[in-house]
Amino acid sequence: MFKKLFGKKDELPSITAPEIMGLRLGGAFELDDLKLRLIEPDLIIEGAARTHLIQAVGEVKLDATTTVLRFYTDDDAFLQVLLDGGMTENHIADVKLWYFYDTTGVGSQNEWDTLLKTGISSATRDLEGHTFERVWNTTGGDSQPVAMTEKTTAEDGSTAETDQFAMLYERQIKDDFFEYMMVVGEEKIIDNRADRCRVISTGFDINAADISIIG
Repeated sequence: MFKKLFGKKDELPSITAPEIMGLRLGGAFELDDLKLRLIEPDLIIEGAARTHLIQAVGEVKLDATTTVLRFYTDDDAFLQVLLDGGMTENHIADVKLWYFYDTTGVGSQNEWDTLLKTGISSATRDLEGHTFERVWNTTGGDSQPVAMTEKTTAEDGSTAETDQFAMLYERQIKDDFFEYMMVVGEEKIIDNRADRCRVISTGFDINAADISIIG
């Protein structure tokens, strides 16, 4: 009644998404230019942006104490923060910057079954003449993709859930410096229909000191 009398508009619902290190939905950060100029010639990626605008935030609960946060940017990249034991900066165990390399649609159930069985996990994978070795190995040699579910929040407040089946690979470039590859089968249910694809990304380690929050 009072809203109608005084012309007050309905308040829009607030958008909530996880934050860490000053990284937040709608925010921005800069990466250390010198570090990128030094390492980029050795990486598969080219022309990585120094300034990133965060357009969506993803959250993956790996188990009761381990969480992955992904800050998706306008440069076809995402900054991934692994937290172990809590949701504060003291619990950060790993930070990587990933770039999407290739996304391929999966059109049928048979193709999806084949992807999960043989198209994600293998002892090694080659990409642009480089050989990456599997990181997530289990005893017996039969290392299946790791299943996880990501909840993503976009700037407009919309949310989505994606089931993912992932495997991590790495190649050593020099002492204490690795490039990583992640192969993921993604499945999202839209209007009671499965939307599936295979996503390949490459990434590298980032230190907190390499990141400056600017928004």
